[in-house]
Amino acid sequence: MDTETDGVRVWLVERTYSDDEQNLVILVYATPDGTQYFRKERALTSSTDVRTTTAAVTAAPSNLGTVDDTALQERYATEATRMAEEHDPTDPI
Repeated sequence: MDTETDGVRVWLVERTYSDDEQNLVILVYATPDGTQYFRKERALTSSTDVRTTTAAVTAAPSNLGTVDDTALQERYATEATRMAEEHDPTDPI
């Protein structure tokens, strides 16, 4: 796990659009071992609302959830590792 002084670096592993709410994007970032995740929700307020999504973010340890499902851990670990190998943390995705 890549720990920084103010948090844990997590990598983008999933981006989905909410079925329940219109114009809500759900971003999931995970640790490279896939055992923890950080969920970020972003409401798009207009068609011109453009915000950069980066390859990685730093999350406070208290904001990380635990991934209990082994298959999901493996999927997150694979994707987080791929993102870390192919991108700098601040790369727009």
